[in-house]
Amino acid sequence: MLVQVNWTNNRYDYVNDYMLDSLIEAGVVARFLRSTGWVTVGVDPIRSPKQRNTYSGPERRIFGECSAK
Repeated sequence: MLVQVNWTNNRYDYVNDYMLDSLIEAGVVARFLRSTGWVTVGVDPIRSPKQRNTYSGPERRIFGECSAK
């Protein structure tokens, strides 16, 4: 799906939705259009980049064994 963006150089364009997060992180998008209206980066709430949650506790899974009964 295409999303309308307002670049930091004040030009408008359309980008693929899967590119939007990386473009925001790169700092080249000033605003983008949602169904509810324009969102200003750095002012309006936006989704934060997905973080990989890693478990730092002991490994309790047993590999190679099946516990199906």
